[in-house]
Amino acid sequence: MNKTIFEITQMDCPSEENLIRMKLDEISSIANLDFDIPGRKLTVFHSGEIDQIEKSILDLNLGGKKISTNQTDQTDFKENTNQKKLLWSVLAINFAFFIIEMTTGLISKSMGLVADSLDMLADSFVYGISLFAVGGTLIKKKRIAKLAGYFQITLAVIGFIEILRRFFGDERLPDFSTMIIVSIFALIANGICLYILQKSKSREEAHMKASLIFTSNDVVINLGVIVAGIMVNWLNSNKPDMIIGTIVFALVIQGAFRILKISK
Repeated sequence: MNKTIFEITQMDCPSEENLIRMKLDEISSIANLDFDIPGRKLTVFHSGEIDQIEKSILDLNLGGKKISTNQTDQTDFKENTNQKKLLWSVLAINFAFFIIEMTTGLISKSMGLVADSLDMLADSFVYGISLFAVGGTLIKKKRIAKLAGYFQITLAVIGFIEILRRFFGDERLPDFSTMIIVSIFALIANGICLYILQKSKSREEAHMKASLIFTSNDVVINLGVIVAGIMVNWLNSNKPDMIIGTIVFALVIQGAFRILKISK
């Protein structure tokens, strides 16, 4: 048995972990994957050569780089029987906040909230692909991933078009208080998701919870919408809302292309 360690510089949250798992699912020589998200390290236990594994990781464009390969006597890998249940919990929270943020975003005229709702939907897609395709064939997983990726891109493009319409039109100011309040609750929800995911880790890795919270792109986005709401009120302008919306839509499209990569 060989143990290869990879550094993955853009592995910021469990969504990237799931993408990597799906990408490597097709490689039969892999015995186990051990993720260290705050350390941005992936340890692969495998038999045979590392070439195919390394190529698959590089193809994801997450800043993957092989650090070392060594032989190991470890052959016993304990699987967490609660993992599927925990992923269902995270999926439910993300999808619920997609609905909440999309609804309040449309009502309050906030593109920041609408864009953040799509980011929540993107995370739901990633967890959903992992869950709904459990036990299915690789072809089935890739078909689901492709549909999710294209759907995500379509929604983001519609969002970009709406931002352009508002930029050149005479649109009323978004409700800054709704932006701030809903984003605070979304921030709390993301924190809960990260905490739930940590329950699947060993006790020795419990310290990862805080690191994940502060390194997660979702948390940064939530804070960005909160700041945009404050700026909307301060400047009496809808431009901060459109700026954060544009940034988040771009991140959603970037995530969609990552999903499409694993569907090839």
